[in-house]
Amino acid sequence: MLEIEVIGIEGIALEGGRGAGLVVPTAAELERLCAVAIASAGIEEGHVAIELVDAERMRELNREHRQVDEPTDVLSFAVDGDGASAGPRELGDIVICPEHTEDLRAAVIHGALHLTGMDHETDDGEMLALQAELLRWAQ
Repeated sequence: MLEIEVIGIEGIALEGGRGAGLVVPTAAELERLCAVAIASAGIEEGHVAIELVDAERMRELNREHRQVDEPTDVLSFAVDGDGASAGPRELGDIVICPEHTEDLRAAVIHGALHLTGMDHETDDGEMLALQAELLRWAQ
């Protein structure tokens, strides 16, 4: 079973930037989208945390992990490999900055696909094509 938790959705306040006017899906909708994206890779068990953060926190994470000193829309942090563990497999975390996101649903799918091992920077467009297909399906 996939366990997905959404952190920080209750604190979203969008006043400017790309996220102004953003429609905020429910936590249940974000969980469903994440589960669909993870399942598309044949992964049926594990835990994912989706955290929504402000621009300053996203900037810190982007600087620390990608050496880019500015906020971005979504970052994914894969945790466990295929090794055995005592509890559910920890797939990783998806961190989203609503202020820098045009579509939270697309950001969740994008982050989840990264957790499955896909990478749009090295593939031939498969990840972004699958992301678009899953987003169309979800509407």
